[in-house]
Amino acid sequence: KRHIAHRNPDGGVYFEQLMGNKGFTGPASLLYHIHMPTKTVRSRKIKDVAYEADPDVRVRLRHFFSERLPKGGSPTLDRIPMLFNNDCAMLFVEADKQDEHFYRSAECDEYVLISAGEGVLETQFGDLPFVEGDQLIIHRGILHRYRFTSAALKLLIVESRGYLRWPKRYRNEFGQIKEGAPFSERDIKHPTELKTYDEKGEFPLVIRQYGVLTEVILDHHPFDVVGWDGYYYPWSQNVWDFEPITGTIHQPPPIHQILEGDGFVLCNFMPRPFDFHPDAVPAPYYHSNVMSDEVLYYLSKDFMSRKGIEQGSITLHPDGLPHGPHPGLYEGSIGKERTDEEAVMWDTFRPLKVAKQIRGVEDKAYESSWLE
Repeated sequence: KRHIAHRNPDGGVYFEQLMGNKGFTGPASLLYHIHMPTKTVRSRKIKDVAYEADPDVRVRLRHFFSERLPKGGSPTLDRIPMLFNNDCAMLFVEADKQDEHFYRSAECDEYVLISAGEGVLETQFGDLPFVEGDQLIIHRGILHRYRFTSAALKLLIVESRGYLRWPKRYRNEFGQIKEGAPFSERDIKHPTELKTYDEKGEFPLVIRQYGVLTEVILDHHPFDVVGWDGYYYPWSQNVWDFEPITGTIHQPPPIHQILEGDGFVLCNFMPRPFDFHPDAVPAPYYHSNVMSDEVLYYLSKDFMSRKGIEQGSITLHPDGLPHGPHPGLYEGSIGKERTDEEAVMWDTFRPLKVAKQIRGVEDKAYESSWLE
């Protein structure tokens, strides 16, 4: 039973912790600790987390090269903000330094795309191994630490103020993923080996809350969980496990959706056969995303509707301007059988701001690149 005494080998009790979203009504898990999870020694403020917007707010089509941003640092402390609004934010880091501290965000769920590198996400729920292309979902409040086995990690992070979840249309009334969805439960990876540490000492935990990073010193190793169950835990899904949906004519972007938050959606664009109507135009039609800003992060330089793209490019197409294929690519797509594009799309329903930190890696010619 829940909430009864579970005894350790010495006859004492394990300490039960409920970790739940939205108080006691949302997804939750129960964890059983060797030590009281509330035992802290001291705390100190590390730094503010402030996203400053580019003062140039002209509406225009924009392109940034994330691969040209400063490299190095911690996967949790040295993230570079790129785009943001009150619902969510996109950040990037090419980390080459292993964290000695543990980390917890109390402000946001985190979507973390492993753009390059591999390793293990250590959590209180167990180890979650990751490789290139994995999309980690780390719900707020989950304590974790990155351990990588490659020289560096390239991480694209989307912070979500709301709970990250599968689209409702993919789930039946009981919560199971429906037949016809572009992925299934078999594509979901969850923590595997649960490692339990019964160690006393001083263990630093960095917590993001109230717009600051605070270091809290615990008097015990936080991975002291002996068991858990529930519905609230970190998990991952690889971009190349996404099963594209195709049709005789061009299908709209919602078919590429994988996740939603409050005020935005996330999509995977993966290699697939092109539309097969004899007169189909496989390239996307020109469109105006009214009440939506569209962001693409390109995993490769090949994209059927874009020229001048590099691996790691980021394009921002804001509400207020139509957008679509570069010259020659619309009509040039007719008769082609497939695309090998690889990208992640982030569509927000409130306007995005561009962070000051990425102005130096902007392709200034992009807004006029549709001229012949």
